[in-house]
Amino acid sequence: MSGRRFPGGDPSARLPETGAAAPPTPGTAVPYPADGASADASADGRLAATVERLRGEVRAAQAAAEGRALIELAKGVIVERLGCGPAQAARQLAELADRAGLSRLELAADIINQAARDRMAEAADEFVRTAVGEPPATAPTAPAPEPPATAPTAPAPAANAPAPAAPAASVSVRLRTAESAALSAGDTQAVAESLLRHALEPLGAVAVAIWTTGPDTSLSLRGHAGFGLDEAARWHYVPPGVTTAARQALTGRRTVRYASLAAAGIPSIGRARHPDGGRVVVPAGTGGRIHGVLEICWARPIDPLPQAVERQIEALAELCAHTLEALPEASSGGFPVLGGFPVPGGDGAPALAELSDGLYDPALVLTPHLGEAGELVDFRIRHANAHFRDPAGRPRGSVDGALLLEAYPATAGGSELFERIERVYATGEPFRARRVRLTALVDQVPLASLADISISRYGASVLLIWRVEDESARLASLLQHAQRLGRVGAFEEDAVAGDITWHGQLYELFGRRPTEPPVALRDLAAHAHPDDADTIRRFLQKVLYQRRVGSTAFRMLRHDGVTRHIRVTAEPALGADGGLQAVRGAYQDISAQHWTEVALTATRDRLAATEEAAEERNRLTLQLQHAIMPPVKPPLDAPGLDVAVRYRPAESESLVGGDWYDTVVLPSKKVLLCVGDVAGHGVEAATGMVVLRNALRGLAVTGAGPGQLLSWLNSVAHHLTAQVTATAVCGIYDPASRTLRWARAGHLPPVLVRGDDAVDLPLLRGLLLGALAEAEYEETELRLEPGDTVLMYTDGLVERRDTAVHDSVAQLLTVARQPSDSLEHRLDQLLARSKSDTDDDTCVVGVQVS
Repeated sequence: MSGRRFPGGDPSARLPETGAAAPPTPGTAVPYPADGASADASADGRLAATVERLRGEVRAAQAAAEGRALIELAKGVIVERLGCGPAQAARQLAELADRAGLSRLELAADIINQAARDRMAEAADEFVRTAVGEPPATAPTAPAPEPPATAPTAPAPAANAPAPAAPAASVSVRLRTAESAALSAGDTQAVAESLLRHALEPLGAVAVAIWTTGPDTSLSLRGHAGFGLDEAARWHYVPPGVTTAARQALTGRRTVRYASLAAAGIPSIGRARHPDGGRVVVPAGTGGRIHGVLEICWARPIDPLPQAVERQIEALAELCAHTLEALPEASSGGFPVLGGFPVPGGDGAPALAELSDGLYDPALVLTPHLGEAGELVDFRIRHANAHFRDPAGRPRGSVDGALLLEAYPATAGGSELFERIERVYATGEPFRARRVRLTALVDQVPLASLADISISRYGASVLLIWRVEDESARLASLLQHAQRLGRVGAFEEDAVAGDITWHGQLYELFGRRPTEPPVALRDLAAHAHPDDADTIRRFLQKVLYQRRVGSTAFRMLRHDGVTRHIRVTAEPALGADGGLQAVRGAYQDISAQHWTEVALTATRDRLAATEEAAEERNRLTLQLQHAIMPPVKPPLDAPGLDVAVRYRPAESESLVGGDWYDTVVLPSKKVLLCVGDVAGHGVEAATGMVVLRNALRGLAVTGAGPGQLLSWLNSVAHHLTAQVTATAVCGIYDPASRTLRWARAGHLPPVLVRGDDAVDLPLLRGLLLGALAEAEYEETELRLEPGDTVLMYTDGLVERRDTAVHDSVAQLLTVARQPSDSLEHRLDQLLARSKSDTDDDTCVVGVQVS
């Protein structure tokens, strides 16, 4: 067989790049084992050489057959173009090959590419543009034969034409050889072997697998090459839902590339043999439908493939799709599978039409509608079942046979229904969804509705089933959920026949089994607490005899010993004669509401008692404070000095504070002037204020200066009170010399008003009272002039939540500068224009020298 030639006798027509080893020359001696080898070893060697020779002959025969197929196809093109016979076509092919400097096999592939202009030709052209770097037209190719008057001759190549591009010829021959071998193969296994040998091994691939998809998106291994038989047996079937490299390409409807399958962590066939190898997985589809998946394996990690190689792989995947479409299905003899059984009828549409007529929901049987290039552009409605209802009111006969997008253009809109149908048709994966919004155009007005959708593919057809949501059923479902959540159960009693209808929730409320009879209204007292018998009797009298709507609450005693608080509401239904026909109503479990009301009542009672006690406490505190410091103090008998005070309690009685003041003439005829503020509110603050105020008054009798008095008062606050802290300003005024000696303990300094100006006095050193066990306080002396006014105040006069103290004091000085006809009027003016918003007490002491 090694001496066979292709038709025409050209030995150069032997298939190049097939990877087949040259068969041994007939008569070549096979070497025998070396001396000392056994006779069995010699026999094994001879048998191995014979097997290898036979394998080479088989490969050569296969290559010759595949090459003959290409040449015969090219001869057919020449016969069709020139209108000549087969013999003349063979001579023309030989002459054109010699003149172009190509083998007949390369020329045949070039002629087929020019005639076909399909994905194979595009892949070869792409490789030429990438590998050669010139447009494919510059490579010497055979001109397309046309019927001339004389025998055709090949044009002489130009003088500057480049040499024949070997890569272009090899790619063209490879792809066309793989195509012819695949189309002539009797099964998918032969297709896989041909693809690997002719097209993929030159790309470095070591194995290939061809998967087919089932109606349930399962994957079946229909052909493989380069993988072991045991590995193929383990991977002969992949159930739906198992994530593999092939399934990712199927569900994504796109090419999936893995530089290293192990790094990606995706299981697939051959992973144990080539753990670090790269993979390229391509969906194999035609006309919008994916018939299978082409998976290519490399032994080592791969870099991103050139675009020309990717185009070759896509062309091979399309070739697989055409082959899978033409080959019979192994599981069903070529018929689509429906419910686990093969369905005869080509694309399955007749069987689906018969099946859809047995459905109670509207259904459409759809088949693909392809464009001129073989791409899916729409679906044709092959059948609308008997329960079909068109939203626009059209009869189903007007829809049968129409294109889906023409009959229902809104399916390509917001609902994305067309895309879902397209995906189901492509992958075979069924689609189910609830409450999908469907839109139909009725007189160009969009009409939307909610429906449950089911889309399935059977063979080459798609079954679309939908169930429009019934408004009454939806409302009934909502009512049922509302009754369950609200623990409400409805009932109806026929007053004439005595029949009672209970909602299922009532059996749970009453603690009765569904097999037990319902409880009639007249027997309700027997299931209630004895103390509620009169309440139920009045309710029944109002409903059954007075025939008015009635409602009452009672305690129900269940058989399981549980007591529930129930509210029953009933309404009588009267007949035409005014007689009682039925009673309708509802029971509601209000146990949670009852105990909530009981808890709220107890809480309200405790809260009322607490509020009353707090009000009484605050009232007593306020009385104590006012008894010690009345809001207005009687005039002070101090010659040459007018004294006025103002005390403004907090607006809320719960915020009774510890602000205090004192003005008293000492035995030495000097006048004690002081204001203070105890930290906190309530009884504790008021008690601390009383202690400090009385202590300071007693200590002042000693004649000590204000600094010493504050030092003693700090000891009282620290040791003799319950951790009271306070601020204070203390002054001793001598009427004889008109001098004011003063000191401060953490308090704001006094304000001096002289003429039209008002300034705050210096900020002397002095820690607040009670902070430390011992503290010293700086004091200073101020000589007053006639008409001068000194103001002492607590922080309640100036403090604001949103303003700094410095700014508040500045506003106080602005008000103090305003002229006033009397000291009393000045203090009233200060209180009236106070910007404080802290709800704190306020004390103001003013002295004016006359």
